[in-house]
Amino acid sequence: MAESWTLKGEMALSCSCTVFCPCVISLGNHPPTEERCQTWAGVRIDEGHFEAVDLSGINIALMMDLPGIMARGNWTAALFVDEKAPIQAVKGLTRIFTGRVGGTTHLLSILVGQFLGVHQVPVTYETQGQTRIVGIDKYGGGAITPVKGKSPDENVVIRNSEYWVGSDIIVSRADKSRFRGFGRNWNLAGRSAEIVKLNWGNE
Repeated sequence: MAESWTLKGEMALSCSCTVFCPCVISLGNHPPTEERCQTWAGVRIDEGHFEAVDLSGINIALMMDLPGIMARGNWTAALFVDEKAPIQAVKGLTRIFTGRVGGTTHLLSILVGQFLGVHQVPVTYETQGQTRIVGIDKYGGGAITPVKGKSPDENVVIRNSEYWVGSDIIVSRADKSRFRGFGRNWNLAGRSAEIVKLNWGNE
């Protein structure tokens, strides 16, 4: 029986699509705007557990490189866990983010063809006004800001979707966005981004 886990928090994601990511609406069945998808994401875990291990307060990040349509798989991925996380939490998060314990992230065990490992480095996730600022040590990070709607006090939000990350997605843009590592050198500033509240688990 799979170990029990839950995770609540927020994800800020930056990708290479030139307009808002079509994967959200198509559930991964529409091609990315640039033929392949290059993306990184930061995650702030507000509360959660892996079995008896507390995951609250840990920041993590992901790098994902998709050769084409998301649902067809063959992704390359890497996981970054903040250096302050205890080893048992790192082990649990590795199992969660490789999809090996079922639940929300199970599809990663199907779609990721090459896993470049887990790397324990400083990972920061801050909110300044509406902007989320993510740092992934020497690998990069960026600043992600929601796109404003007709009403200046409201963000543009896609609601009640079946997107696996979360049902409500704040449409955003990357003010700054870089990733360097594993033979990749991405500058995704000005491109698609999203902010999503997370409520994940296998319980």
